[in-house]
Amino acid sequence: MVFLEKVYDHAMVIELCKMGVNVVSQHMIKVFYDGIEVGNYFADLFVEGVVIVEIKAGTGLIEEHEAQLVNFLKATNIEVGLLLNFGDKPSFKRKVFSNTYKTLI
Repeated sequence: MVFLEKVYDHAMVIELCKMGVNVVSQHMIKVFYDGIEVGNYFADLFVEGVVIVEIKAGTGLIEEHEAQLVNFLKATNIEVGLLLNFGDKPSFKRKVFSNTYKTLI
């Protein structure tokens, strides 16, 4: 049985809070281009102020999901992202984009 992404989002918040983990749902993160703020992005979950979690509920993770997460990491000061799929075939991907490289872009 597959639910909407929002259902998994709420369940994750409940479980992480029960474990004492600091988590915020739909947390606004500023997006920068060339050092200039160009907009806002809302992370599905923002964990401990250092990890972006994107939740999907599809048949599987696709390249576009991974590219979206990497773009969020590139455009913010956040270095670590998790992509979680709770769909037909549960799966996950971990992405890291070091802030050291961001200064080179």
